[in-house]
Amino acid sequence: MTANTGFIEPVRRSGELGVHSIDHCHMVVPDLKVAHHFYDSFGLDAVERGQGLALRTHGDAHTWITIGEGARKKFGYVSFALFEEDFKAFGKRLDEMGVKRLDPPARIESAGYWFRDPDGNLIEVKVAPKTSPNVKSSFGEPSSPACVRGAPYRSSAPRCRPRRLSHVLLFTPDVLRALEFYSRVLGLRLSDRSGDVIAFMHGIHGSDHHLMAFAKSSAPGHHHYSWDVASVSDIGLGATYMLEKGYERGWGLGRHVLGSNFFHYVRDPWGSYSEYSGDIDYVPSTCDWDAGDHPAQDSLYVWGPNLPHDFIQNFEID
Repeated sequence: MTANTGFIEPVRRSGELGVHSIDHCHMVVPDLKVAHHFYDSFGLDAVERGQGLALRTHGDAHTWITIGEGARKKFGYVSFALFEEDFKAFGKRLDEMGVKRLDPPARIESAGYWFRDPDGNLIEVKVAPKTSPNVKSSFGEPSSPACVRGAPYRSSAPRCRPRRLSHVLLFTPDVLRALEFYSRVLGLRLSDRSGDVIAFMHGIHGSDHHLMAFAKSSAPGHHHYSWDVASVSDIGLGATYMLEKGYERGWGLGRHVLGSNFFHYVRDPWGSYSEYSGDIDYVPSTCDWDAGDHPAQDSLYVWGPNLPHDFIQNFEID
C-alpha cells in the first residue's frame, strides 16, 4: 500500500511463463499509398520506414504494425513480448515441446525466437516492454451541465486518435487446435469461445479480455486489428471521418458480448477491418477469468446493426 496510489496491482503472474503483450504485427499490401491514406484517415500515424510503413498511435513512438508492399494483401507475422527473466526459460520450453526454431525473415534484425504455429503463421517471441495495460483502460463520456451545450460543432469536431492496439483476430481452419497451441506454447489463456467457431485469449500477466482471437475459416488469414479509444464519441467521430474519406463499408455502432467492448469496424481496401473499440473487459494478473463456451447468439453482439453478409469472409484465401 502507498499513501498516494493505494494497492498496486502486480504486473506479472507469479511462477507462470508466458508472453505479456503483442509487440507488433507485419503484413503486406498491394499499394502503400492506399494503406497510408486508409490508416492516416483512421487516426493513426502512418510513417514511412525503409521500403514500407510503420503504424503508430498519435504521440507515441511505438510501432504497432509494419507494412510492406506485395502482390496482394497478406498477414505476415505477429511479434509477442516476454519479460527478460523469462527469455531463456521460454527457449527451453520450445525445445522441450519440439517447436522448430527458424531464422528471422530477410532484412529483419532480431534476437528473438522465430517459429510457426500449426497454420503456418510466423511468430516472433522477444524481450520487449509490456504494452498491454496493467489496469483496465479508462473509458467515459463527458457530460455537460445544464444550460451548457455538450457537443462540439461538426466543423470543429476533433479527430479520433486511438490510444493503442488492443487485439488481433486471425482466421484458422481449426480454432481448437489454435487454442491448444497458443496456450501450451505461448502461455495465453482462454477467455471465452463459442464451440469451434470463435475463441478469445488473454495474456496471463494482465491484459484486455483478448490479445488474440481466432475465427473459423477454410484457410488462415487476417480479419481485423482492434484499436482502443477513450469514449463512444471517439468511436462515432472516427466512423464519421472515415465515411467522409470514402470508407463506407463496415459494421457498427454496437456492443460485443464476449469482451463487452463498444465497436465500429471499418473495412479496409483489402477486405479486412480496423476496429474502433472501447471499454473492453480487463483480466488482471491476479484474476482467473471464468472462461465459457457460449451459444452463437451470445457470442457476437448485444446490440447493433445487422451483421454484413460478408463480415466473416476470409479474403486472403487464394
